[in-house]
Parts: sequence; C-alpha cells; structure tokens
Amino acid sequence: MDSTDNPTETAPGDSAGDATAPRSRWAAAQPWVTLVARVALAGILGFAAYTKLPVALSIQSVEAYDLFPDPVNEFIGITLPLLEFALALLLLVGLATRYAGAATALLMVVFIAGIVSAWARGLNIDCGCFGTGGPVAPGETAYGVDIARDIGFLALAGIVMVWPRSPLSLDRFAGLYR
Repeated sequence: MDSTDNPTETAPGDSAGDATAPRSRWAAAQPWVTLVARVALAGILGFAAYTKLPVALSIQSVEAYDLFPDPVNEFIGITLPLLEFALALLLLVGLATRYAGAATALLMVVFIAGIVSAWARGLNIDCGCFGTGGPVAPGETAYGVDIARDIGFLALAGIVMVWPRSPLSLDRFAGLYR
C-alpha cells in the first residue's frame, strides 16, 4: 500500500501533513533572527550611550524627569551611558546573551515607565534617549512615538532573552545555546 492509497497518510516532505515543518523552519531561522535582534540592540544601545556624552548631557536628561534628588540624578546620568555601552558590547559579541537581553528588556521597561510618568505629570520634555533631553515647548513632545519605539526595542530584547542561540557569539564558542 502506498501513501496515495490512504488519504490520511502523507508522503515524506509533504508540508501539508508534516506538523514538524513550521517548527523546523523556525529552528533554522531562529539563530539568524536572534543575531539580527542582538546586533540591532547593540547598535541602538551603543548609539544611545554615545549621544549621552559628555555626561553632563545625560545628567540634564535625567534631571528633566523631575523624579530624583540631584545626587541620584548625577549617579544615574553618569552610570546610564556606561550601562548602555556595556550591554551593547555584550550583545555585539554575544556574551551572556540571555542575561544581556534580560537586562536590556528591564532597561526598556524603566525607560517606558519614565516616559509614561513624564507624560502623566504633564511635563514638556524630550526623553533624552538619543542625545540631549530636557524641556521643550508645549506640543513638541513625542511621548507616544517614544513609547512605541521603546516597545519595539523591548520586543527585540525579548527575542534575545527567550531565544539566545545565535551564530557569531562567544556563548556559542563557549558551548552555550547550541
């Protein structure tokens, strides 16, 4: 009896009846999807950190949110670009990929919460995500766009966190996420 005689059986390679076909396609694509997400996040974080230099610009951006006392604003303003550079480097080389993705996701949640807080309190500020932040004229804010952008970055970080396996990573050379 061949597979054409029984309508419930499918021929090998027949994707209509092969339940593993979509899974095997994802298994083949996933490392490359993660690589793209990893490198994109590294570029985004690296650029964001670079645009916050000198640190006086970063401190000014943090102060605009009017959430913390001056010493805390200074600490955050100084350490934020360093954290972004460190995460960018880890993501770029693929070292501790899952943890770097999780830390980036957490950072995006904090950024989103800060922007929502500024919006809810009626502040007219630039988020300072890429360069100088601070007061802007009423109507010049872009909170919705900033939040949507950061949700997109959060999705990229989620991909890296959930599926850390990718080519061209130090994790892979170390025998992790094969």
